Amino acid sequence: MKEKFIKSTLILVIGGLITKILGMIIKIITTRIVGLEGIGLYTMVMPSFNLFITIATLSLPLSLSKIVSENTRNNKEVIFGSVPIALLFNLLIIIFIFIIAKPFATFFLKNENLTIPIMSIGLTLPFITISGIAKGYFFGKQRMLPHVISNIVEQIVRISIIMMFLPRILKYNVIYSVTALVLINIISELSSIIVLLLFLPQKFIIKKEYFRFEYDNFRNIASISIPNTLSRIISSIGIFLEPIILTFILTFIGHSNSYITNEYGIISGYVIPIVSLPSFLSGAISSALLPVLTKYNVLKNKVKLKNKLIQAITVSLIIGVPFTIILFLFPKECLNLVFKEIIGANYLKVASLIFLITYIQAPIISCLQAINKSKTIMKTTIISMIIKTVVLIGLTFLDIGMYSLLVATLFSSICAIVVHIIVIKKYLNT
Repeated sequence: MKEKFIKSTLILVIGGLITKILGMIIKIITTRIVGLEGIGLYTMVMPSFNLFITIATLSLPLSLSKIVSENTRNNKEVIFGSVPIALLFNLLIIIFIFIIAKPFATFFLKNENLTIPIMSIGLTLPFITISGIAKGYFFGKQRMLPHVISNIVEQIVRISIIMMFLPRILKYNVIYSVTALVLINIISELSSIIVLLLFLPQKFIIKKEYFRFEYDNFRNIASISIPNTLSRIISSIGIFLEPIILTFILTFIGHSNSYITNEYGIISGYVIPIVSLPSFLSGAISSALLPVLTKYNVLKNKVKLKNKLIQAITVSLIIGVPFTIILFLFPKECLNLVFKEIIGANYLKVASLIFLITYIQAPIISCLQAINKSKTIMKTTIISMIIKTVVLIGLTFLDIGMYSLLVATLFSSICAIVVHIIVIKKYLNT
């Protein structure tokens, strides 16, 4: 199991690096093709897109990965039984999106032209959900190669379509090009699903009765997926509130809108992208760790569970600490290397400490999920969001600029990780 964990982690790290590079290439190509206006409109749509993906997928990749790795049920019935439920739920979301698209674009995004791109989001969701279900199965089986190859193929397909068709679509209308950028996900996710199906065992037989609804399986999936989905939604709400709180208070104490926009733009446009560059490494460790810890938990082997968790945290710190030190000591050089800019260097120092916490937090979250503590994660997310909001409001009134956001994030992250460690320690000692 140790060798399998290391192998799975290495595959995910290498695959994550390739996918990250391809993702950067996609951003560069897209920006050059659609220009500033197109990217601006697409950026306005993306938060809504990400939120609907979070809701539609219901954290199924994670919950199915855990259930499959437990190997206490008929995995085929669990996987295929979740498909009709997920698709029905997706259908309801699509209808909801079609109803609210125009008023949402008009009143919230302040651009009625974004109605069509918002509506197109709904059409992509079933494909993203099915792809997530398939990936959850392979994660649970600790077969990471199908996931990696499907992601790479998905990105290559996306690049090809963008280069071949987007310039032609842009000739008609910039809104059509934004819509196309959303709808491309249908083809790319479909290619991912096909690749994943090719990796199924040759004797893998799909029977019609596997697609029936089983209440016990549904309850088991829901007990994991619903708390995790709510946690993500709560986090999204917290991120949504950040610029509103900052704008309101900083305007109240005398700062101009241009100052607020500029400083927040430095944080979101320069600082966060740099500190999150190696995030795929901790994500790879966590993804490979969950099925391993789940098996140890089923076997009630708390000693090995503890050792494996410590090993994962150690590896995360080996990655995170050097990166944090580099960012803290050489922020200007790092910004100049990536963006040819040095603005935000002082912000980068503080932000590097925040993301050191996330390297530790990722394997700890996986451990909590493995020991059936998804509700604890949800409760902690709510509490940490409240703490972050209160601290953000208090610090912003001290007129310390965007440092209030960074310090509030750091403080709430520390509080969350302390609670998580206490919960895990209590579990291991019982």
